[in-house]
Amino acid sequence: MSHLALHDALTDLPNRNLLNDRVNQAIALARRHNKQFAVLFVDVDRFKLVNDTFGHTTGDQLLRFVADRLLSCVRGTDTVSRLGGDEFVVLLSEIEQARDAVVIADKMRASLAASSNIMPQITDVSISIGISVYPYGGLDADTLFKNADIALYHAKESGRNNSQCFTQDMNHRAVEQRSLETGLRCALERREFALNYQPRVSVATGVIIGAEALLRWHHPVRGTILPGLFIPIAEESRLIVPIGRWVLREACRQAQAWRGRGLPINQIAVNISAVEFQAKGFLDNVMATLKDTGLDPHCLELELTESVLMEDAESSASLLNKLKAMGVQLAIDDFGTGYSSLSYLSQFPIDTLKIDQSFVRKMTSDSGGATIVSTVINMGKSLKQRVVAEGVETAEQLAFLQLQNCEEAQGYHFSEPVSADAFATMLGAGAPGSVTSIARAKARSGGNGALAMG
Repeated sequence: MSHLALHDALTDLPNRNLLNDRVNQAIALARRHNKQFAVLFVDVDRFKLVNDTFGHTTGDQLLRFVADRLLSCVRGTDTVSRLGGDEFVVLLSEIEQARDAVVIADKMRASLAASSNIMPQITDVSISIGISVYPYGGLDADTLFKNADIALYHAKESGRNNSQCFTQDMNHRAVEQRSLETGLRCALERREFALNYQPRVSVATGVIIGAEALLRWHHPVRGTILPGLFIPIAEESRLIVPIGRWVLREACRQAQAWRGRGLPINQIAVNISAVEFQAKGFLDNVMATLKDTGLDPHCLELELTESVLMEDAESSASLLNKLKAMGVQLAIDDFGTGYSSLSYLSQFPIDTLKIDQSFVRKMTSDSGGATIVSTVINMGKSLKQRVVAEGVETAEQLAFLQLQNCEEAQGYHFSEPVSADAFATMLGAGAPGSVTSIARAKARSGGNGALAMG
């Protein structure tokens, strides 16, 4: 009974109660002898995907395997515990310097990486590790745990399969992130979000073909907060689900309003994050949004990245086919920066490839960038998919795309993201809405500044 009360039933590792006792003992010894010790928070990367794909029995096997690997990397005086799920905590009872904890963390990652094909279904296993060292990372158990968790978050944010040691700078960033998360929870109710729209232009004719909806947060105190700062926090907290639903509905409503006024807008593109795409009810929400706003499904294009689709390729294919059956258009955003696997292009019903701006930026100055862009354009043509070049900023880049017969482009060369009213001005400035019209609209509004809302 005593053993069961202090150990995890699945792995037989010490549980939270026993871990807390040993950490408190380590603190007392470290104070007395002026020593250091480390707490490591360990998470199995993409464990939820294993559970969802192969079932809980396989997930349990994987957890027991990880437990064995972690134990093989530490001393008998150290503690490996499981808190629940895929969360493990390792107590390195005595170390000479923080670097020792990093060495052990690297040893753990290498041990798992070397153990490929542990089960027929799983070809590789990786872990992310957050490290907190006493006394710099905290003087009590709660603080040490909190800071190790903060370091773990940064390890995941850095691409998973790595370790991060807690620093005070991380703490400042964590406080900042908590502040933003608190603000995000109120932002929808307070109507602090707005959409800007960037035109997508025909490379051959200069006609505005469509627009990409881009989210902006107008904070009452901090002013405009760009997506790069708050979207990762929204995804981590899953607030991206209600926010994303608002974005989709507002973009569809606005596109239908433009079309109702007779403005020539053929398509509205909306970015979809992995959390949104995998959320329960995603498909039903798309259907309800189109029905409620009256927008023709062919006018909506959903943009997803390669990594989102490949997270669970079988499930993704099923969902994409259902969206396609509704008439919704589908695009791969930031093409070439994800899995770089061409096999999924025939597996998924994709309509559009969007060449990542990092390639577009280099295509006129670097032969490698030019080759990648021209290859993607030719591949898109052979697969009967539209190709859109993102991030076009110069006339030289546009000329290169025209030479390669690229169909569409967007970027600051044409226009920055602008408000709905400014975009309507662009559409109405000339028939049917050309690059010349954009220039006229900017001039009418007093230059770029009046249109730039991003």
